[in-house]
Amino acid sequence: MLSVEEALVRVRAGFAPLPAETVSVANALGRVLASDAISRVTQPPHDVSAMDGYAVRAEDVAKVPATLDIVAHVPAGGSYDGEIQPGETARIFTGAPLPKGSDTIVIQEDTEASGDKVKINYSAAKGHYVRPAGLDFRTGDVGLEAGHRLTARDIGFAASMNLPWLNVRRRPRVAILATGDEVVMPGDPKGPNQIISSNGLSLAAFVMACGGEPINLGIAPDQRDTLAAMAEGAKGADLLITSGGASVGDHDLVRTGLVDSGLEVDFWKIAMRPGKPLIFGKISGTPMLGLPGNPVSSLVCAVLFVRTALDVLLGIRGDALALESATLGEDLPPNDHRQDYLRAKLSLDSQGRRIATAFGRQDSSMLATLARADCLIVRKPNDTALTKGTAVDILPLSGTFSGV
Repeated sequence: MLSVEEALVRVRAGFAPLPAETVSVANALGRVLASDAISRVTQPPHDVSAMDGYAVRAEDVAKVPATLDIVAHVPAGGSYDGEIQPGETARIFTGAPLPKGSDTIVIQEDTEASGDKVKINYSAAKGHYVRPAGLDFRTGDVGLEAGHRLTARDIGFAASMNLPWLNVRRRPRVAILATGDEVVMPGDPKGPNQIISSNGLSLAAFVMACGGEPINLGIAPDQRDTLAAMAEGAKGADLLITSGGASVGDHDLVRTGLVDSGLEVDFWKIAMRPGKPLIFGKISGTPMLGLPGNPVSSLVCAVLFVRTALDVLLGIRGDALALESATLGEDLPPNDHRQDYLRAKLSLDSQGRRIATAFGRQDSSMLATLARADCLIVRKPNDTALTKGTAVDILPLSGTFSGV
């Protein structure tokens, strides 16, 4: 069996970034930049006031109180074409450009105005409450780098850089095919020996959260011909995900049943728990990940391998699988030869340290514990018994299932 690390290397090597497309900045939330977002403007474009008050020459208010002549009113969006001379000032408002000749702002709370004169009660150093031109960014600056997934903050930033359009990666199209005679969709009539299928829906949601477009192909029965026919629906997709049928039983037909359809297996079986019977290969040129049928196994494999594939397709910078550290909340027994991913809750102790406590039962059919989990405790193969208080590696789940 392959190690998780080697399997991830092979999956990464099986994909390349998708072509770019142009979208409106208004529709770019969650998209991944295909090229740098470069500012078309300087912000602020001029030296501007950071407060409501009076634009003055710092030397005129070095000694206070000082009385100055008000020669102009400058609102945001307006300007004063003249020049502030010694003994003069301009009433100014937040965001308005500093008049020529002035170099500092005295806030209105520190003044007493009377007609066309104002008494300055407190001095202000040169540059006080002035936002210099280019304080935020300048024309030609790289504001956001390629490979970055756009947040709501980024949308505002891109808009302020005067970028009405952004160059982003096309969303990966991911075909999803659940398998098994024993599963039916929620709400459909259920036989006495059937269960409700959750994998297709959860995987589709996961793909959307990662920035892809799911194509739900339905549920294929445990029949070779029907399975192969339904898998044909993945043509034109960037990835096919199957769930179930990946193990070694007589009814586990994904690996053997799709050979006639052109399935070329890169690897099968990984030294991990849950998720050992994972398949990676290509079918008629389309990359395929065959996930286990147990709901937890399926989603844990999605966190590791589907996320990795989608990140490569989207050209995302950084490592979404970077491990973090926490303190173990309860003792753990020795681990066997497989890398283990334990569902766990996170809490904080009195010193603010993160405490990771694994659920008592880790059966791969128990989706409720995954829904309640905050992280996965990652244990290396053949790890020794660990005691409460030991530092452990965790893979946080926050954000993984909640969208971008």
